[in-house]
Formats: sequence, structure tokens, C-alpha cells
Amino acid sequence: MTAPSSFPRPRISLRHLLPWPWAVASSRKVAPPAVPVKEENEAADSRSWMPPPFKIGDVRAAIPSHCWIKNPWRSLSYVLRDAVIVAALALAAARLDSWAFWPVYWIAQGTMFWAIFVLGHDCGHGSFSNSVWLNNLVGHLLHSSILVPYHGWRISHKTHHQNHGNVDKDESWHPLTEKVYRGMDSTSRKMRFTAPFPLFAFPVYLWWRSPGKEGSHFLPSSSLFHPNEKQDVIVSTVCWSAMVLLLLYLAWVFGPLPMLKLYGVPNLVFIMWLDLVTYLHHHGHGQKLPWYRGKEWSYLRGGLTTVDRDYGWINNIHHDIGTHVIHHLFPQIPHYNLVEATRAAKPVLGSYYREPEKSWPLPCHLFATLLRSLRVDHFVSDEGDVVFYQTDPQLQGAGHHKSN
Repeated sequence: MTAPSSFPRPRISLRHLLPWPWAVASSRKVAPPAVPVKEENEAADSRSWMPPPFKIGDVRAAIPSHCWIKNPWRSLSYVLRDAVIVAALALAAARLDSWAFWPVYWIAQGTMFWAIFVLGHDCGHGSFSNSVWLNNLVGHLLHSSILVPYHGWRISHKTHHQNHGNVDKDESWHPLTEKVYRGMDSTSRKMRFTAPFPLFAFPVYLWWRSPGKEGSHFLPSSSLFHPNEKQDVIVSTVCWSAMVLLLLYLAWVFGPLPMLKLYGVPNLVFIMWLDLVTYLHHHGHGQKLPWYRGKEWSYLRGGLTTVDRDYGWINNIHHDIGTHVIHHLFPQIPHYNLVEATRAAKPVLGSYYREPEKSWPLPCHLFATLLRSLRVDHFVSDEGDVVFYQTDPQLQGAGHHKSN
């Protein structure tokens, strides 16, 4: 095994903010001091990057067989529940049309858009039902309604699951390498690592992917897709475009401001939910989590570096997506069985499972976790088969804080 290595002094220039294409010009380079190896490793849990003493088959065997059963009627009942709540909230907001209610509506409806996304996410994994056509039909209806290209996202998300924890092959929220980090100017760095900007990254990711990668979730010619997937991508892009045209028509009929209040702001809240949840399921643990390269990476080891989160009252609303470790290892399990499956697997996982911090009714504690992670999780070395996030001390005063 290759142990975590020391890191050369990072230099910073102008490239790669999120995937924003207008952040690629060059500028004067600044060289912050090197991060000591001791500081890099002091918060790392040595057990977290050692090969586990169990196999993925051992974890699978611990999960009750009924947890794998997909009930399409139960899945559809969640779709109906969420659709009714979305419609009721929209009707209430349109009827009241009160600035005392609009902020409540935006948060509630944006959260429901996020819940709808999670159900479409089940469709993409095939955990919604055993029927491919039903999964695709419901997935398109749900994801298109919130401006997500279903197949384009489904395929890239599959790549993420198949390569999670792999520095070179992971697809979403993977770390910047030192080489990429050197290509960022101060403005780009601050935008990428300063809230709330990372919470609006998802639409940019859909159009341009992540720094260091090329392609679009909307174009069948993108390097994201194999030739036999191009037809699926075209269908999803057409469905997405139809939703855009519908929104433009409604804005023409009812006016841009009512549509902004009824749909636009909730959609921004949904995007914030998506970026917050997906980021924190892969960052911000009390001990540093490893990222792998080469032979050190395996599907099991990558999946074990995911983090479960407790969202309080939101757990049920967004379909227990906080049970992320078991979801990553076995995405075929329906969301309504993930809690039981996690409980059954924990004795096998042992210390490789990290208990989530208990939430209050609302998961306000996660914002502090997000801010702390953005302050210290900046890049990883270009070398080494087991690496951890390293901190740039000159970015946002990060040198005054220990890495988490």
C-alpha cells in the first residue's frame, strides 16, 4: 500500500472556478506556503484507508432479503404523495399571494422539488421498480419537471457510483488535484470554496461538468456517453427543452414575476438542497476521508468513504437519502428499505461505518459542517495511491484551522 505522501508547494493561477468557462484566463501566480505532512495526516483516521477485513458479499449477506424487493405501487405512492403536496403548496401560494407566505412557500416547495429529484434518482438506479419502461417514464416526468435531463444525469451518476472515491475517475464532487488547483486564480478559488456559490453548482455541472473534465449532459456527442446511449440523451434533452418551452409559455400567459415566485425561486432552493446533500455525503467528516488511485481503489473501499447524514424532520420528506453508505454500495435497494438495510449492515461494517451526527428537527448543524469543509478541503496531491484533502493556508484564513 502506498501511504499518503507529502505535497509540493501549490501555485495558483486563473483556471477552473466551478466549470464556469469564463474563469479560464491566466493571471499572476501566487505561491502559498506548503502544507506540512503532519498537519495533513493528523486528522486522518488510519482505519479509514486500510483495506476492510470483510468483503462486499459479507455486507450483502447481512441485509434481509426483503430489503431488495422493489414494489412499484409503493414507489408510485410516494410520487403521488409528493405531487399532491407540490400542487397544494402552489395553489396556496397563488391564492394567498402574500409576502408573509412566499418565503415559507419557497423553502417548502424547493424541498419538495428535491424530494421529487430523489424519486427520479431511484428511477435512474432501477430501484423504483423492475420495469425499465416504468422507471424511464416516471424518471423523465419527475426530472424534466425540475429541469434535470434524466438520461444525461442518470448515466453520469452511474459513472459516479462505479468509481466513487477514485481521484481520476469519479464524476461528481471529486477533489481537485494539485495541478488543477494551480490553474485557479484567487477569484476562481474563492468562488469555488466560498458559500453560497458552491450551492449553485449543479446547473453549471450539467452544462460543462467539473474542472478538468469536458462534456455536457445535454449533448449526445459528449464524452460522457457511449455511442449506444446517444438516443437516450436526445430523448432527455428533448423532454428538458419541452419543459423550458412550457415555462416560457406560462410566463407569457401569467407574467414572468408570478412564474419566478411560483417556480423559479423554489427551483433555486432545490438546487441548493442537491448541492448541499451531495457535497456533504462525500466531505466534511470529523476525520479526513481517503481518496484512492490505481490498485488501492476498489468499489468497496470507495463506497466506504461516503458519509451518512441525519436531516431530522427532512429524513422522511426527502426519502431517507441520508442513508448514503448502503445506497452507494447497493444502489438497487429501494429508498424505503435503506434504513433497515443500514441497521442490518452496521455490525459487519464496524468502525468503517461512521455514525451521523444526530440532527435537531431541522438540520441546521450541516451548514457549519459545510463551511468548515469548504475552508479546509481544497485539493489532493497529484501523486500517491492513497491521498487526503490538503488545505491552502492563504485561502479564507484556512491556515488557522485544522483540517476536518
